[in-house]
Amino acid sequence: QEQLVESGGGLVQPGGSLRLSCVVSRTMLDIYIMGWYRQAPGKERELVATVAPAGDTDYADSVKGRFTISTDNAKNTMYLQMNSLKPEDTAVYYCNAPLHTEEISWGPGTQVTVSS
Repeated sequence: QEQLVESGGGLVQPGGSLRLSCVVSRTMLDIYIMGWYRQAPGKERELVATVAPAGDTDYADSVKGRFTISTDNAKNTMYLQMNSLKPEDTAVYYCNAPLHTEEISWGPGTQVTVSS
């Protein structure tokens, strides 16, 4: 079964930046739409960014213009560059394939905390 491993989270001040990484199989990057999700305490998990195999990207309104999703197929890795971070971006961030979340186990996620 596919294994997803997220990394790159941490504590950052408002206005700061972080880059998250997700190690994922080359097969998934080649054929699946991939995405980054986040789940804040007491809230449902939400999809914040997606990237298609052809490179098309889409973003939730709450992160548009601040976050950038990308992939490096040679490294089997998907990234989420997060700039101008806000306290409301605080959450555990996960990667997965939005159309296949019932087949693919969720990884442990990576904690992002935005606080002064």
